[in-house]
Amino acid sequence: MFGPLLGRLLREWRRRRRMSQLDLACDANISVKHLSFLETGRSRPSRQILLHLAACLDIPLRDRNEFLVAAGFAAVFQERAFREPALSPIHRNVEIVLAAHDPNPALAMDRHWTMLAANRAVAHLVSGAESMLLRPPVNVLRLLLHPGGLASRVVNLVQWRAHVIARLRRQIDLTGDVVLVDLLEELRDYPNPRGTGSPGPDEWGETIAIPFRLATIDGVLSFFTTTTLFGAPVDITVSELAIEAFLPADAGTAEIMRRVARQAETGQQGGELVGS
Repeated sequence: MFGPLLGRLLREWRRRRRMSQLDLACDANISVKHLSFLETGRSRPSRQILLHLAACLDIPLRDRNEFLVAAGFAAVFQERAFREPALSPIHRNVEIVLAAHDPNPALAMDRHWTMLAANRAVAHLVSGAESMLLRPPVNVLRLLLHPGGLASRVVNLVQWRAHVIARLRRQIDLTGDVVLVDLLEELRDYPNPRGTGSPGPDEWGETIAIPFRLATIDGVLSFFTTTTLFGAPVDITVSELAIEAFLPADAGTAEIMRRVARQAETGQQGGELVGS
């Protein structure tokens, strides 16, 4: 028998993707018998076929390394710190993208929702949150939903909390990340807002997406959020990097953010918030 750990990992990822052996074998253009032998440890795989199967299963890069090591191969995907010199082109371009979103908030985060960088507008968004939640490393979901964070000012907290938790569950389903499992349990332990979990279509009205609505001293801000990922990454850190942007959902929010930016430029308020 060869590679019992590899076989177990292969079965786990296949089942996580809700694929039968036939489904995966067809996608990978190999026989079901060959795949069965790999899962039972009766066949020794090449590094090429392992990487091919991992790609078919859309396995995260860090877990592809685990695949390779379980089969006796060396890991091939490197992981560097976000601010390490080798990633300076990525870091520089992230800063450019974040600055381009001004006067609207935008931030970069890792796979665990840890804030890595943010533009100036984010400081206005999180103003008033407890200092412990703003102390690096800043967790974006904790900041959004903790009672001492923004939760008390989120106007549509029932809908937004349900959206965030559903998004986190999907991420856990895709990655199996135990840190995210712990984070989900923590978020679910926060006090529940009044109302039911998930709103029906009638509650959304004519909106095209669930907005993030936040009460501030300048009025209620309403944003749609978008997430940007790097294409074709071969570094683990880059593959797990996401840029979250908050785009105005109405003209009033856009005007308030422009006014706040002008005030920040004249030194009246504002500042840059950057994670660790």
